[in-house]
Amino acid sequence: MKLSDFDYDLPAEAIAKHPANPRDAARLLDLLGDRMVDRHVRDLPSLLRAGDLLIVNNTRVIPARLSGRRGEARINITLHKHEKTDGAANIWRVFAKPAKKCRPDDIIHFASDFAARVLGRGAGGDVELAFINPDDGRDLDAVEMDARLATNGSMPLPPYIVRSDGATYADADDYQTMFASQKGAVAAPTAGLHFTDTLMAALAQAGVGVAEVTLHVGAGTFLPVTVDDIADHQMHSEWGQIGAETAARINAARAAAGRVIAVGTTSLRIMEACAAQYGGVSAFSGETDIFITPGFRFRVVDMLLTNFHLPKSTLLMLVSAFSGIGRIRDAYHHAIAHDYRFFSYGDACLLPIAADSKADSGREIG
Repeated sequence: MKLSDFDYDLPAEAIAKHPANPRDAARLLDLLGDRMVDRHVRDLPSLLRAGDLLIVNNTRVIPARLSGRRGEARINITLHKHEKTDGAANIWRVFAKPAKKCRPDDIIHFASDFAARVLGRGAGGDVELAFINPDDGRDLDAVEMDARLATNGSMPLPPYIVRSDGATYADADDYQTMFASQKGAVAAPTAGLHFTDTLMAALAQAGVGVAEVTLHVGAGTFLPVTVDDIADHQMHSEWGQIGAETAARINAARAAAGRVIAVGTTSLRIMEACAAQYGGVSAFSGETDIFITPGFRFRVVDMLLTNFHLPKSTLLMLVSAFSGIGRIRDAYHHAIAHDYRFFSYGDACLLPIAADSKADSGREIG
């Protein structure tokens, strides 16, 4: 398929710069029936039924954006993947601007006690850094790295959120879901941003279960697709985990005819990556670069709660694979015409799986 198949025009004013308040007041486009219905996220309990299981991503966004200097040159970096090379806790792949200023063994200074040594440079602005104490060149351990990021880093808001004041103190909370407990993401699993204590209580009252997975979202999620034929696109890998208890709950829900609802594309991707590798859902821990495009057959997820995604993005390809290209195109046209708010801080939609997107094995998974 061609990249142009996933393009659409979006007015700049439709891009949300701040979240809804309260979070569950965000609008929700309901696509479960024959016609689209405009609702709010707080209506979710009435759209689900007892025995359904919501799967949320418990990753926590770290303050992954740093500004430093290599001599007189200003270098801006965004951490995107933690490397555990030789057990080191301080080696990261980063996106650097300008990457051409980052040469092997260069030192980038962020603060008097915080610097990085350039280990190497890849394609597309990708650089590998080892974080050090500049006084003695000693590698920073994990605790020291966390402390330096907390002091010197900022929340890595996506590049399409353009504000005169940039990221603010409010974003430290706004760009974090209520489920965030496992540090490691450099982008928020944005569908989870809509949840509140009030909504969670209403879901429990309705008999809807909630279970957690982890997928540490990387900054590669914001990289544009630059190939005409989407089959030529290379995904960045991300680390994820499904615990044995969550796997058991997923399988039990499906065995009892409950529906599995992924809260966000990240939750969906880790479950489907596990099923693609093992033929079903089980405890899982490792890297995934799963790339879901139309023609993919889903083994686990029955419904998807997700925000509205960028034109020509891999996430728009994923939702088109899940619910059908035509259905998604109609939904996005409706959302634009009815003033929905788009992208990370924007509104959401609730998608059913298209009949022809289900795996031949139906509901009989591990």
